[in-house]
Formats: sequence, C-alpha cells, structure tokens
Amino acid sequence: MKDLSIKQAEHFVRQELGEDATGHDWHHVDRVRRNALHICKNENAGDSFIIEMAALLHDIPDEKLNKTTDCGRAKLESFFKTIIISDEAKGHIEEIIYSISFKGGRRTELTSIEAQIVQDADRIDAIGAIGIARAFAYGGKKGQPIYDPALEVRDKMSLEDYRTGKSTSINHFYEKLLRLKDLLNTGTAKLMAEKRQQMMLSFLDQFYKEWDGQDL
Repeated sequence: MKDLSIKQAEHFVRQELGEDATGHDWHHVDRVRRNALHICKNENAGDSFIIEMAALLHDIPDEKLNKTTDCGRAKLESFFKTIIISDEAKGHIEEIIYSISFKGGRRTELTSIEAQIVQDADRIDAIGAIGIARAFAYGGKKGQPIYDPALEVRDKMSLEDYRTGKSTSINHFYEKLLRLKDLLNTGTAKLMAEKRQQMMLSFLDQFYKEWDGQDL
C-alpha cells in the first residue's frame, strides 16, 4: 500500500509541477526525494515512507506556486483524499511540509527528525551548481535583474519583504543561499553542503571579476 501511495504521489507531482520554470519542477522534487532518502539512510534515522512522501509533496501547497495559500492547501488536501493513508501519517506529512520553508530566514522549530531530514534535502538542492541555476531561473521568472549594485542586500526581512520586496538574483545568494549551510540539521547534509558552498563562493568571485572588467 505504501508503494502505491508513493507512485500516486509521483504521478500527481509530475502533473502539477512538471512544466514549472522557476526551479520547482519535477526534477527538483525528485532530487529532494533522493537527497532525503540518502540522508535518512546515512543517519539511520526517521521513517522513510513519511520522509519520501513529504519530499515528493513539499512544493504542492507552496504559496509561490499557487494563486493563494488556501488554493495550495486545498490542492494538497484533495490529493490526500485520493490515496489510502492513515490520519496519523497524513498529519505528520502535513506538519513537515508546512514547517520546512525558509521564509526569509525565520527559524521554525521542527518537531521531528523526518522534518529535519526533508528540510535539509530541500536546502541542499538550493545550493551548489544546481542552486545557482535555480536562483537565476526563479529570478528571471519573477522579473528580477541579475544584479544591480545600487540594490543593497537585505539583512533582515519580513515574510512580505522576502516574497515581494525588490532584490536581484545575486543578492539572493546573500539573503538566502549562502546562509543555508549553517542552518542544516544533520551531519550528513552538512557534509554534502561543503563542496556546494565553495562552488557558490567561486561563482560569485568570478562573477564580480567579469562584472567589473577585471577578467579581461
């Protein structure tokens, strides 16, 4: 029954996010799922079914990807009505999904190892080479400039500022991406993040050299 629920979730997510152009497509979801299962196995912790389902469904109700927050929640609820799953498992999966978002850097207390693992898996996919590509895909879709020296990095942001405030794709590295390594929960994820963090720092160094004409 669990295997069937996983297959149904895969099909549902492919239908809903398969064509997304903001970096939240099916391939992102599948990478998060694989990251999460790797962390689960390496840490020898957590319920792998809960982790896999939460990883697969984590972006379905995301307010960035829905007309309204309520629309996103309704979409997730509708899916749960199509599968056979206990109320306890459903509640656990929902608790994970609604607690792991970055939301401008505000810390949300995670109540389970499963939530910590899925959050780590999602954040790992936001950094490194993949993270760089996703940052520019999202920035372009949102209509943000690549870089504008006149726009300062925002150190502290409300959720509204984070979602709708004016910024650039380069600023996003400082406002979120470079901060994620120190917000990871598990030892496995922290090790995975080391090389990816260095990749982003190297990219920024080269970007500024080219921007300023120092790479001629």
